Amino acid sequence: MRKTFKYRLYPTRQQQRLLDQQLEECRWLYNHLLAERRDIWEQRQESRRLYDQQATLPALKGERPTLAGVHSQVLQNVAVRVDLAFQAFFRRVKAGETPGYPRFRGKGRYESITFPQVPVGCRLDCDARRLRIANVGLVKVVLHRPLEGTPKTATISRSGTGKWYVCFSCACAEPAPLPATGQPVGIDVGLKTFATLSTGAEIANPRFFRQEEQALAQVQRRLAKEEQGTPERARRRRVVARAHERVAWRRSDFAHQHSRRIVNTFDLIAVEDLAVNRVTHNHCLAKSIHDAAWSQFTSLLSYKAAWAGRRYVAVNPAYTSQDCSQCGHRQKLSLSDRTYTCPCCGLVLDRDLNASLNILRVGRHSLASA
Repeated sequence: MRKTFKYRLYPTRQQQRLLDQQLEECRWLYNHLLAERRDIWEQRQESRRLYDQQATLPALKGERPTLAGVHSQVLQNVAVRVDLAFQAFFRRVKAGETPGYPRFRGKGRYESITFPQVPVGCRLDCDARRLRIANVGLVKVVLHRPLEGTPKTATISRSGTGKWYVCFSCACAEPAPLPATGQPVGIDVGLKTFATLSTGAEIANPRFFRQEEQALAQVQRRLAKEEQGTPERARRRRVVARAHERVAWRRSDFAHQHSRRIVNTFDLIAVEDLAVNRVTHNHCLAKSIHDAAWSQFTSLLSYKAAWAGRRYVAVNPAYTSQDCSQCGHRQKLSLSDRTYTCPCCGLVLDRDLNASLNILRVGRHSLASA
């Protein structure tokens, strides 16, 4: 299995300048390779292959000497990113969608570089707590947890608030199973409560974005008053990014803590296989749905369950709220109906708890028939 470990970097001002230069050179190269593919197709109706573009990199270094300040494998990875952008574009076209054409990157819009063969170009010294980066030097890194497995790739990124991070993708050994508990659970996610478990427990919806919405509106109004291209506007933009970053951190911490508790407690975890992008077409609820971040929560549950040796199953959410968990009777409910009352067996139950029981039942059936 692969695991990713993310660490905070603290480069000096000189090192920040060198890293910013590398990002800018990669941005220029990305736009150049993208324009090359576009022009060749418009002029000759031919596609430019990945390896053909990578073969032109030595000549480009002669034309633009500043490219030599970037490791050769990082430059090759830029070509890979362009190729992946076109693969995704054509895949969506074949699927009948109407995707946007791969876009050029504006100034400051290229935020990461990747070393595809660690330790080539990027090596971590755990004893000295330093990261050696090609053409940059030794950068201080905060190793808040040990690195597990063998590092394969390293990605150095810059956040919207100017913070620097390194992500190591590691090939790890076999998962570490947790002791069996013999307890299954079905989980129904919602907006009134973030999640309702089939055991009757509820996880309150924290609504992190709603809590910060007024403060965000205030800093965004101040940003809008500043003139384009001024240092003051750049400072205000960073304040707005910091507010969004704070919300994202709190939401991520919330999802990590609750997903870890669930994985530690239950052997079988059944959740709804929600298509969140379709649900957000309801503009009255879209902001609240994005604020809840159900996909982030289920993604964390999935990988933690796999690593802990738990059984995780995503079930079809159809009719889980309309079926009676006791007798199976189906009836239509509106969003305002918060209590499920079955006319056949007389069951009276909270709507979300009834749905979580149905999700657990369907999850067990899916595993038994697999």
